Amino acid sequence: MQIRPGIEVASLSDIGCQRENNEDALSYWEPQSEEKFRRKGRLALVADGMGGYEGGQEASRLAADTIREVFDHDPSSDPRDSLLTGFREAHEKIRKYAEAHPELQGMGTTCTALVLNEFRLSYAHVGDSRLYLVRGDSISRLTRDHSYVGRLVESGVLSSDEAEHHPQRHILTAALGAGGEVTADTPASPLVLEDRDVLVLCTDGLWGAVQDAEILKLVSGHNASAACTELVELARKRGGPDNITVQVLRLSSNGSASR
Repeated sequence: MQIRPGIEVASLSDIGCQRENNEDALSYWEPQSEEKFRRKGRLALVADGMGGYEGGQEASRLAADTIREVFDHDPSSDPRDSLLTGFREAHEKIRKYAEAHPELQGMGTTCTALVLNEFRLSYAHVGDSRLYLVRGDSISRLTRDHSYVGRLVESGVLSSDEAEHHPQRHILTAALGAGGEVTADTPASPLVLEDRDVLVLCTDGLWGAVQDAEILKLVSGHNASAACTELVELARKRGGPDNITVQVLRLSSNGSASR
């Protein structure tokens, strides 16, 4: 995969310490043609499948492949439209796959996907995988968890700190392939980023074991590849009860990402 100048990208997915298989998926993709790249930009995503060995793996793979394919071929130049179309098609493909394989009923996946076009960020999100923005010495979470505990936080019953350690924090209220309809969260307009901003995509196997402040420290103190390694190793040292997936993207004012 060609990675054009203007960004540093690294990713790592690990089975963890207690699972027998890895049901996570990740993707980074750029169009081959320069014209399409200028029009569409870069796509990155992570997905965390559920539904058992085959079901979870297939659900996350279907989501990653479908969203990438839609982004590639969708005639729209609006990344938000392409992402929402990709999420809808992924949802239906996973549902149909489960219908054709009754033994996999209950399969589904989280998905958090972003598009970078120069310094403009668009993203869409379903489930409890996360997108963080690291800027200078601060970190902010751009996504909200579609989970039972997430609802408790939004209603004021729990604090954000209490939610991070709640025993039911992994119970999802939305996932691709699950339920009749799913509507992805997506901002109405792109977020304008700055030079040296860092985006972190991760599944709950990472954020469930590593605190936001620790993500900030490791991302700020290492290049993208080393940060991924350090983050995964820290999650494993803390038991690694789930699959661990992280993708780090650091913007640079060099080349095609310049404003």
